[in-house]
Amino acid sequence: MEKTSIWRQDAEEYHYPTLQGNLVADVVVIGGGITGITTAHLLAAAGKRVVVLEAHKVAESTTGYSTGNLYAPVGEYLHLLKKKYDQETVNTLTTSRIAAINLIESLVKRFSIDCHFKRVPWYLLTEHTEEDSFIRKEYETALAAGLPAHLDNAPPLPFPVSSALRIDHQAQLNPMAYVKELAAYTAGINCLIFENSSVLEVEEGKTNVVHTQHGKVRAKQVIHATHTPKGIWFLHTLLGPYREYALAVSLNSPYPEGTFWEYHGMHHHSMRPYTNDRGEHFLLILGESHKVGHKEDNEENFRKLEEFVRQRFDVKDVEYRWAAQQYKPADSLPYIGRKHSGSDIYVATGFEADGLTYGTLAAMILSDLILERENPWAEMYSPTRHQPMKASAKFVKENVDVMMQYLKDLPYRSQVEELADINAGEGKNIELDGKNYGAYRDDAGKLHVVSAVCTHMACLVHFNKAEKSWDCPCHGSRFDVDGHVLEGPAYLDLSRMQDKPSSANRFKKLTSAAFFAASALTAVYFYQKYGGKRKKNRK
Repeated sequence: MEKTSIWRQDAEEYHYPTLQGNLVADVVVIGGGITGITTAHLLAAAGKRVVVLEAHKVAESTTGYSTGNLYAPVGEYLHLLKKKYDQETVNTLTTSRIAAINLIESLVKRFSIDCHFKRVPWYLLTEHTEEDSFIRKEYETALAAGLPAHLDNAPPLPFPVSSALRIDHQAQLNPMAYVKELAAYTAGINCLIFENSSVLEVEEGKTNVVHTQHGKVRAKQVIHATHTPKGIWFLHTLLGPYREYALAVSLNSPYPEGTFWEYHGMHHHSMRPYTNDRGEHFLLILGESHKVGHKEDNEENFRKLEEFVRQRFDVKDVEYRWAAQQYKPADSLPYIGRKHSGSDIYVATGFEADGLTYGTLAAMILSDLILERENPWAEMYSPTRHQPMKASAKFVKENVDVMMQYLKDLPYRSQVEELADINAGEGKNIELDGKNYGAYRDDAGKLHVVSAVCTHMACLVHFNKAEKSWDCPCHGSRFDVDGHVLEGPAYLDLSRMQDKPSSANRFKKLTSAAFFAASALTAVYFYQKYGGKRKKNRK
């Protein structure tokens, strides 16, 4: 079994340099995933001078670890969005997502991108009769939104289904291959792409300056296309970071055609087939999400996922496994647009598990804003929208959780007394000379000791056993065992024990805790004043 994304095997390798020296551009795009590369392509094609700064490799972070499904519905479920907002909002959402899928298809055709793009039906199903009404409500809302929706109680699956919604003309692709190929074409039209070029600071001003370790870029506009914005934003209080798990298995039986979501009480498992360039067949399964840094044994999530698929299919072997990150927005819609009114800093975040389609939609909106063109969806997705009644419940939940993470680790609790107590393959939190560290011993017996204080807002990181990383339970920053930033809002690496200590000290930690406590209390106030009153009126 390979512990990596299945898409890597069919994605052609491209190599881009590390930024060295200083550049001037019209637009800097931070992030080389589907959002960043598609935005760069649309802007460069319109004549803008674009620089893309990717911290690792193009398309090899969240984009390359998705399941490659493209669909108009969303994980928040259409009929629940209708209840929270209205049918018009649902119509706008599905129309915008269909437009994004159509753009992907047009780019695939225009550049003859070999990424296994194809149109397939999308299913939402349940095995339990008590959940039939949920499926019907989703069907009715989808139909009202103009989607090609049907009730289909006999989807092509080898296990019994109580009811199912089918929406035709959705799509699938290899996301890593698609974005890598699109990046290669984009690099030839007024765009410079740099890999292994982590952004360390964005200096905001009349002309924005984006700093990396070995260079900087001056530009009028800067786009944070990093799944969650880098640095400290109030927007982080509106986002919940979650980790989700995936398997690719081979079967002894036929492979079902389509994308399948099995609903289980506000959670679902996603399933789809994939045939690689060598004609080998796989079934992909995604699910078992949890908040980043909150799971003591996340190997259990892979075990549960394997148990789920083996109960329903004749599994030959588990061939690949991986995990990916998602950010859930407080009011159930992504945040796409300017940081604030009149700002030249742009952001795209809060896609949940629907990021391939939302990422492409974000590129369409952001490029239109920068090119000063009208966009029919920009207002609905704007980060500056003010809807306390829609966001208050999740806002309270996420920020109280953040506050509790700070308080839980005060005082710091060592998991072991001495470094010698850590076995091979283990990562433990430990206090040494009055400082908080995370220590991991690799299979060769070598110790890797880093500060346990997250460089974003000083929460304490926890060890991710399955992926061998240090994960922040507050805002989702993740670091490898040597402290290097993997993803999330943190700019800076965790300091190693022999390095100069991080500036993230206990005072900063307490200040951060107070800030998020205030955020949570503000949300409670809005919820009680507006949300609670609304509930009473309903009675």
